[in-house]
Amino acid sequence: MTETQRPDRLSGQDPVEDRVDLADFLVHLQDLLVHNADVRDFLQDLVELTAKSLTRNGNTIACGVTVIRQKKPVAVADSDPLARKLDDIQNSFGDGPCLTALRTRTISHVPNVRDETRWLEYMKAAACTDVGSILALPLELNGVAEAVVNLYSTNTHGFSAADIAAAEQVTATGAKALYLALKIAQLRDARENLTAALESRTVIDTAVGIVMAQNRCGRSAAFQILVNASSHRNIKLRSVAEHVIAHVAGDRDFTAAFEE
Repeated sequence: MTETQRPDRLSGQDPVEDRVDLADFLVHLQDLLVHNADVRDFLQDLVELTAKSLTRNGNTIACGVTVIRQKKPVAVADSDPLARKLDDIQNSFGDGPCLTALRTRTISHVPNVRDETRWLEYMKAAACTDVGSILALPLELNGVAEAVVNLYSTNTHGFSAADIAAAEQVTATGAKALYLALKIAQLRDARENLTAALESRTVIDTAVGIVMAQNRCGRSAAFQILVNASSHRNIKLRSVAEHVIAHVAGDRDFTAAFEE
């Protein structure tokens, strides 16, 4: 079976709704978004929730998430040590079902690790663990990031057609929540950067006014004096401005002479 093939749904199998309660999963995802300010914390809770949602009697599922950072795959969250170990092994080889799913944007399914003929080096290493089968599903994040969900079962043939369908729905729902979490994080970073920029501008403007008064010069000349001091001392312009303000306020000594 290639990574783009999926087993046909078998008649008489449990419907997806019997495998996972998507409504309950969505409620939990909403809670995760509300209570996790950090994306890494959100991802950790997401993999644990995904593993729990897809686990059924006699078939415990482990879950990991791998993302591309600086063009390299990095395991950022895992539901248990088995998932972490397998993610790290695969990333060390630079190839495997999960990384193939990530690159090709298609599902990779390994029904039996010990019979798999693709990714031989990784499969040989994986066979030394307790894993029996693997399912990897790329996350659709609309270009914000590249990530893949890695699912591991200790059973061979641990992912039936119904299991794969359920995993697709769960990961698609999780991807939407992750996309929202990433966008929220971007907005938060932008706000913090803007706040920091405004604070720096206020500090610098205040220092420029002080230098103007002390040197009886115009705004441009005063600003250039600060820039020169920053360059000569190899420190940030804001730090120079803070020193000027502190010196005038009597907070600490500052021996620089600001002259044209």
